[in-house]
Amino acid sequence: MVSALEPPWLVADIGGTNARFGLVTAPGARPAHVAVLPGAEYATLPEAVAAYLADHAGGVRPGAACLALAGPVDGDRYELTNSPWAGSARDLGIPYVALLNDFEALALSLPHLRGDDLEPLGGPQPGSGVKAVLGPGTGLGVAGLVPSDGGWIPVPGEGGHVTVPVLDQRELELVRVLGTRGPVVAEHVLSGPGLARLHRALALVNDVPAAPLTASEIVARLDDPLCAETVEVFCGMLGSFAANVALTLGARGGVYLGGGVLPRIVEHVRACGFRARFDSNPDMSDYLSTIATTLIVAPQPALTGAAAWLAQRSGVGAPFFAPEENLR
Repeated sequence: MVSALEPPWLVADIGGTNARFGLVTAPGARPAHVAVLPGAEYATLPEAVAAYLADHAGGVRPGAACLALAGPVDGDRYELTNSPWAGSARDLGIPYVALLNDFEALALSLPHLRGDDLEPLGGPQPGSGVKAVLGPGTGLGVAGLVPSDGGWIPVPGEGGHVTVPVLDQRELELVRVLGTRGPVVAEHVLSGPGLARLHRALALVNDVPAAPLTASEIVARLDDPLCAETVEVFCGMLGSFAANVALTLGARGGVYLGGGVLPRIVEHVRACGFRARFDSNPDMSDYLSTIATTLIVAPQPALTGAAAWLAQRSGVGAPFFAPEENLR
């Protein structure tokens, strides 16, 4: 156990595409010196960390770090789902390092988000019970947040890899087209790359010509009927998926949506079938109608969650991964 952690602290949100970094100068402070580095420019995570500290943080040597990573974490080991980066926290050259799943850190940010950080998407105001967070980006992340006497406890998972929810004949046809090489999991559809897959599949189902488009191109062309239909289907499936997460976790405190895709189409998420699909469970509609759905629009919320994790443990000792002689 570590008896104390001296700032500055390094916090990071490491995704399949970008690595976001910041410095925390005191417990409770918001991350500063935030920078976003393209992951493809660095062969390893330690290289990206070294580049951030040298180029954006004045060469500071942090006393501790909390890194949120888009992939499974096992002790001091990490392996990103949509990136070749893998290794050990011990390779970073920082005395004390904690690893979290990226949506575990996003869950920890929820009690610290206020006002302009959030956009309501339907239902009542968020409550104080169990919360869920999910979001499409390079992949599809899912986590929970459970209240306890000692504070909030994050519950990480890999819920983005459950099979995709479908409701009607059109969605069954899309899954049939997408599933030629095996089962279709939610992340294959409800992510940035998944939006592009949906667009291609809809073109096949509708028997219309369509040039391949990226997620960014699709959401920028919503005057195009096929792009508009793609976003409509995406939002509907996301509503059903979010309801499944809410029911699984008993998330009476609210369901929060993050990731890089939705903040670019806020009004379309509100106008499409997202909330109607969220409420449409044949047995639990009344239960779901009492749960708030809220979009996270804060720029770097996972950094806030990582900072909160460090602040909560800074004076009481915590299981960090560190050289044996530094543990006491």
